Amino acid sequence: MKMIESFSVDHTRIIPGIFTSRVDTVGGDKVTTYDIRLKKPNREPVIDVAAMHSLEHIIATYLRNDPDWKDEVIYWGPMGCLTGFYLILKGDRAPSQIYDLLLNAFRSVEAADVVPGATAVNCGNYLMHNLWMAKWYAAEFADYLEANRGNAAIFEYPKAERLVTDDGQQFYDS
Repeated sequence: MKMIESFSVDHTRIIPGIFTSRVDTVGGDKVTTYDIRLKKPNREPVIDVAAMHSLEHIIATYLRNDPDWKDEVIYWGPMGCLTGFYLILKGDRAPSQIYDLLLNAFRSVEAADVVPGATAVNCGNYLMHNLWMAKWYAAEFADYLEANRGNAAIFEYPKAERLVTDDGQQFYDS
């Protein structure tokens, strides 16, 4: 099978940031998947599951209500590895072009008094939320983004180097 693009990222070198994971064409339109990485994979503790769930609800609600972006948002959801989120938007923008949107989204968590949709009717696991830890993670990431605004590395994926044989075979470390 062909290796999927997200496995070509060097997870030993990635830092928190906003990265383009992939750009697809769907029905003639560009759709971009962004990797919103909050934690260094395999080096930092992952995000608490209940806090991750709360961040998913709060930020998805924020993004789908932002007057400038709501029509561009296709998806916001957690990574299985619990180190960040995926954001899928219509169009093909550089990660730096969605910096303010994400900074504002994470800052909005501070003002949340409740987790939107955290009821048995609206959520498949409504008891698994932690608003206070979500606020902590959101503030940590927003502070990091602000401190690194001028650091190009928070917008550029570190790609894994792959050995390619003379006949075109690629070797992977995983």
